[in-house]
Amino acid sequence: MSAVTLVVPDYEAGLDFYVRILGFDLIEDTALSPEKRWVLIAPPGSMECRVLLAKAASAEQQSAIGNQAGGRVFLFLSTDDFERDYTKMRRAGVPFLEAPREEDYGKVAVFTDPFGNKWDLVEQRP
Repeated sequence: MSAVTLVVPDYEAGLDFYVRILGFDLIEDTALSPEKRWVLIAPPGSMECRVLLAKAASAEQQSAIGNQAGGRVFLFLSTDDFERDYTKMRRAGVPFLEAPREEDYGKVAVFTDPFGNKWDLVEQRP
């Protein structure tokens, strides 16, 4: 898999959060038409998968913003230093829905983006 689409209300709002607050890299931002852009982002150093920010273009797409996984965690952000990234994200105002917890697979906490999508911040056990 090379990319996953994340429907957002507006390209700039998506870039503000993912690039400016979370520190994702902007891989590509190409205008396809006056209304549509190809906007690829990824966590720093990620080579496996990208996120395609897609501006909602219809009422149906607008209704999917923040609920693309039916209320479940939609995306997973891996870290090699949970405490560092959790602290940085909290200081930047990223809302976490729970305190960090230990699971069999590692340390995890659920956060949301400004659009309502749930993410797991995860540090896997070695």
